[in-house]
Amino acid sequence: MKLIRVSRSTKQEVRFHKNMGSLQTRVTYIRKLLFGIPIKTLHKYRDTYYGEVKACADCELRA
Repeated sequence: MKLIRVSRSTKQEVRFHKNMGSLQTRVTYIRKLLFGIPIKTLHKYRDTYYGEVKACADCELRA
């Protein structure tokens, strides 16, 4: 059994950008786990409609 492992998971989120407005997109998280408990998010990114991969830093989470 590994103590530390890296996991990738995808979920739907509502994001907001000032130029595009509100959009619902699939966001993929790459997390570091210790005994199955998430410690740190290493990277998160989203796929666009055209197949591009973009970091989530340019869109903010809608409140």
